[in-house]
Amino acid sequence: MADLHEVILDAATTADAGLLSNLLELYIYDLSEAFRVEIGADGRFGYSKLALYWSEPERRFPFLIRCDGRIAGFALATRGSPATDDPSVFDVAEFFVLRRHRRSGVGRRAAVLLWSRLPGRWIVRVSEGNPGAIPFWAGVIGEFTGGAATALTRPGDPHAWRVFSFESGPQHITG
Repeated sequence: MADLHEVILDAATTADAGLLSNLLELYIYDLSEAFRVEIGADGRFGYSKLALYWSEPERRFPFLIRCDGRIAGFALATRGSPATDDPSVFDVAEFFVLRRHRRSGVGRRAAVLLWSRLPGRWIVRVSEGNPGAIPFWAGVIGEFTGGAATALTRPGDPHAWRVFSFESGPQHITG
């Protein structure tokens, strides 16, 4: 189904900070079902790490997901992950696709574009409290790696985490 849509992963710039901030509000609202997040006095959840994506460009990588030229979501990746001591591993810190584009292949294509853009060792952490995300990530990672990923369960609060590990290399790069 994604073949019917052009999916692009654009590097976000400081000019996109307001847009990303707004999208993060939608994302955190969605996650508030699974995590104990509180809305601030200003009616916003906020995302305190957003500015770091421009002040630490060697460690943080912000992207906008576009489908047919329109905003469809975002991906935030980091070098380094809370799931490992390896400072060179890439981590999918946050990943969000607007509900309109879910189950259409847009998220799958965006994930592949992300891993192809930044070849290396990857970790994807998924909360067991987010049950819809587990089959998505297990499926797309399985397809991307041909089943060569590892998956572990780690304790967490309030839910355990499923931690996927795999390599992204030149063989995965798509045009």
